[in-house]
Amino acid sequence: MLVQVAFGQTNNTKEIRGKITSDSVAVDRINVVNVSTEKATVSDANGFFTIPGKEGDILFFTAVNLEALRRKITKQDLVEEVITVQMIPKSIILKEVIVNESSITAESLGIIPYGQKKYTPSERKLYTATSGGGIDGLLNTISGRKAMLKKEIIVEKKEQLLARIDVLFEDKYYTETLRIPSDYIKGFQYYCVDDGVFANALRAKNKTLIMYLIVQLAENYNEIIALENK
Repeated sequence: MLVQVAFGQTNNTKEIRGKITSDSVAVDRINVVNVSTEKATVSDANGFFTIPGKEGDILFFTAVNLEALRRKITKQDLVEEVITVQMIPKSIILKEVIVNESSITAESLGIIPYGQKKYTPSERKLYTATSGGGIDGLLNTISGRKAMLKKEIIVEKKEQLLARIDVLFEDKYYTETLRIPSDYIKGFQYYCVDDGVFANALRAKNKTLIMYLIVQLAENYNEIIALENK
């Protein structure tokens, strides 16, 4: 009788084929474990996986970039050719930088009036080169100094954006979640700040929009890397 019961349980086990889906997040190399039998596998590049199981077994899905999921195998799952498993991306907590600013400023000391426009070093140079007008302004235009100073401002603003994105994410997020090779992280950061919409989101400190855009930019950048390595 025990032999018959064991045989019946074995007969109910079949290879279950499934596909993992998730919005805007890679679904390859997702860990799939049958908790009941301790059998394990991983999903392929398209999110497909195959694992033995029977009705009542618990499948456990885990990944670095996705919320863990438990799913009980039903009788319907056993007759389906492919079962669909929907996973949810993890909420990435951005690193927070707290800057303690001194209350003593040139404005509070009365050196300059409140509300006066503040210039970056490059903007100050350009203002000095162009505000005088007359022969000095003409000579600066002819010599190309004004054009050079304008380029300095562009570079300076880009460096400010790079410094801002550098503190938002750890290298692990780039390599494991966005699939950016470690050697390409800095290049990807330059690629992001060159995107006008992303740059504006950085300036506005819009974390929701930053998180949305960086996933799309990572997909495009990885395609560029793949083409370069062909």
